[in-house]
Amino acid sequence: MRILGIDLGSRQVKIVIMEDGKIIKKKKISTMTFYRDYCKYDGKLVVDLEKLNIENIDKFVSTGYGRNNTNLHTFNPINELKAHVYGCFYQTSLKDFILLDIGGQDVKVVKVEKGIITDLELNDKCAASCGRYLENMANVLEISVEDMSKYYKNPVELNSTCAVFSESELIGKIAEGITIDRLCAGVNYSLYKRLKPLLTKFRGEKLVITGGVASSSSINKYLQNDYKEIISIDDPQFNGAIGCAFYGEKIYNN
Repeated sequence: MRILGIDLGSRQVKIVIMEDGKIIKKKKISTMTFYRDYCKYDGKLVVDLEKLNIENIDKFVSTGYGRNNTNLHTFNPINELKAHVYGCFYQTSLKDFILLDIGGQDVKVVKVEKGIITDLELNDKCAASCGRYLENMANVLEISVEDMSKYYKNPVELNSTCAVFSESELIGKIAEGITIDRLCAGVNYSLYKRLKPLLTKFRGEKLVITGGVASSSSINKYLQNDYKEIISIDDPQFNGAIGCAFYGEKIYNN
């Protein structure tokens, strides 16, 4: 059986095809491009699989911001928490862990015990603790997010709690002549400080990080002080789509 899992994110759409429990295809498209070039509207959004060069799919599972806008006669929508937890099941084989998913515009923290979600915390109100914040600050520094993520030592103090005001504060630090490595470290540490209140009640042995920020070495470095083990997964950005496909595999094969 071939299952298509799709994560309709705020910044990117991730697509995974799974056959007999194995991932056979992955595809990532910017959200704007996806809706503009690969969808048509017929009461609800319908994905044009032919344009995506996808065929012979038996079941479709979707999640993300746009999951309820897809053609529900084709796609079975599931919530993002379930998708990301199932993605972790597939990628780690763990049943007990804390999941931290840092998306483009929201953050999710989920506690999983014996394969069951027992607690969760969400932040979808402020961009200052999300991936979009890092993108904006990297643009101010005229550096890539990947390069910025390498710096964690001696961070300059950034006190603004607002993503918009943080840009002005950062520009002020640049004008003071603060070095680029301290500026980058300051941005990374300020994101970590905003994540800490969400993580306070989620102490545990293993932390699994998903989403685009999962590849940030600086965020991982800071979080090592709070958890015994940080679990790296092969495809943190595709975790939601993988979870959709794996959920479909489990449900439809039973």
